[in-house]
Amino acid sequence: MIQLDRLSKSFATRTGRKVIVENLTAVFPTGVSVALLGRNGVGKSTLLKLIAGTIRPDFGQVLSTGSVSYPVGFSGSFHGDLTGRQNARFVARLYGADTDELVQFVQDFAELGEHFDMPFRTYSAGMRSRLSFGVSMAIPFDTYLVDEVTSVGDGAFRQKSIRMFDKRRETSGAIVVSHSPPMVRRICDMGAVLEGGVLHCYDDIDAALAHHEETLKRPATG
Repeated sequence: MIQLDRLSKSFATRTGRKVIVENLTAVFPTGVSVALLGRNGVGKSTLLKLIAGTIRPDFGQVLSTGSVSYPVGFSGSFHGDLTGRQNARFVARLYGADTDELVQFVQDFAELGEHFDMPFRTYSAGMRSRLSFGVSMAIPFDTYLVDEVTSVGDGAFRQKSIRMFDKRRETSGAIVVSHSPPMVRRICDMGAVLEGGVLHCYDDIDAALAHHEETLKRPATG
């Protein structure tokens, strides 16, 4: 279970403060896949980082009864001067995973070839996402945070990623950012729409998607 307890986060911009969430309280149940929906720029990726603990809230806290992944698809935690292999080893040590097993899994899954032993800063966006997804899927988290990673790469790799994610969801929950309604319906049990600093949660995924579609029809604010 992940609980957001009176969570607030905003950033200063040239036009004023941009509110991501304000006094937000919500619960993501154990073992459930939740679609995190909202228009572009509303702060979905930032909310994932708040849940992961990679950025701090202004107020409030995130509580969890299990292990939570870093946001899959977000590669900011990787060091640019280290190779893919070295970054994978670092993450394995960080999470207490078997280093050799994790590196072998990532090498086989990410299909980076010789680039696996090249500096991360030389990677394309697709290669970075492959490494991020491979490293995360190698660790048995209780909840996976996924930021559009299945949209990156060719069709064969996307299908491979979805199959692996399906396997992990057999024993884990997830919070998934996606702009694809068919994908959301396929992999998510419930939904939450982020709008104006407020998170609207729905047990029914179709109700969440309907709300999301309505937000897209309205003029953007903030």
